[in-house]
Amino acid sequence: SQGRILEKTGLCSQITFGRYVRQGRKLGLDPKLFIQDLQFNKVPVRVYQPKATSDGPRRGILFFHGGGWVFGSLDTYEKVCRYLSRESDSVVVSVQYRLAPEHKYPAAYEDCLSATQHFLQHLQRYAVDPARVTVCGDSAGGNLAAAVSQSLAGRTDLPRLRAQILIYPGLQALDFNLPSYQQNRGVPLLFRERAAFFALLYLNGDAGHMQEVLQGSHIPPDMRLKYRKWVSPDNIPEEFKVRGVKPLRPTDFIAEVYETVKRFCEPNLCPLLAEDSVVHQLPESFILTCEYDVLRDDGLLYKKRLEDNGVPVTWYHLEDGFHGIISLYDYCGLSFPSGKRGLDRVVNFLKSL
Repeated sequence: SQGRILEKTGLCSQITFGRYVRQGRKLGLDPKLFIQDLQFNKVPVRVYQPKATSDGPRRGILFFHGGGWVFGSLDTYEKVCRYLSRESDSVVVSVQYRLAPEHKYPAAYEDCLSATQHFLQHLQRYAVDPARVTVCGDSAGGNLAAAVSQSLAGRTDLPRLRAQILIYPGLQALDFNLPSYQQNRGVPLLFRERAAFFALLYLNGDAGHMQEVLQGSHIPPDMRLKYRKWVSPDNIPEEFKVRGVKPLRPTDFIAEVYETVKRFCEPNLCPLLAEDSVVHQLPESFILTCEYDVLRDDGLLYKKRLEDNGVPVTWYHLEDGFHGIISLYDYCGLSFPSGKRGLDRVVNFLKSL
């Protein structure tokens, strides 16, 4: 299968190189922040605390970084986390979850949930207000934030999350042919093929059956029908379909492929598939989408699900944005004005909580 071929041609070295390139430079001290590396339930975290004195307890933010569950680190997102902590005057906990393919699903999800639970149990230590803790993440981190938020929704033994912030999240692996996947299949930084590739690496540790998954042969017809009420182009506003979209007939179902990917139907992996009974308990939400992004429609579909279940949603759409634009904030001298605009919207939302 394709996964095996990729391994033979040096997938491992590809990933190692990719991680190296994305490392991010070590930054010096921050005059306004106290920063420390700790472990929450054995999960490495970096905690950012504003040095200024505060009238009362501060907001807390758990931040899960993007990178397709394969790339990314505390250092890669250092500038983003410092910015969030300084500008919103919040305590930020950046979580270094285990990465695929070495650690498959549910490792990343379990690390994020575990670190979040630990933080929620020890808020006093960081002078954080139990009524104002938010989970936040971009891309794969948005997937993890959505999954953690769902897992905590019904819990009565922990403080209830105040909000969830999902920055161009990936939320489903049923349909890689939604309008945004068709329109933006070749737009950097996330090509359509790469989206399926990352999802499979996270799920199985290899990208076998990638072509069948892209075509949609991996989901049984009855399940496709069941999830159609949530994952369907019909739920996407018309204005997003004007750039060339053609209705596609799903290809024939292949049972052996389904056997290898059936966990794609678990909400901890694909939060868009959670039942209404879970979705309606979710906290106030902020969703950022980008026009030129294969994952745009995942965000739009989740926005509709949340609204249909009475959850307040603040939605911000970057008309000129592409996938990954937030993580490029001030990255090695690069910066995109619309990335900064998106980040500032996040900060404004946090300040409103």
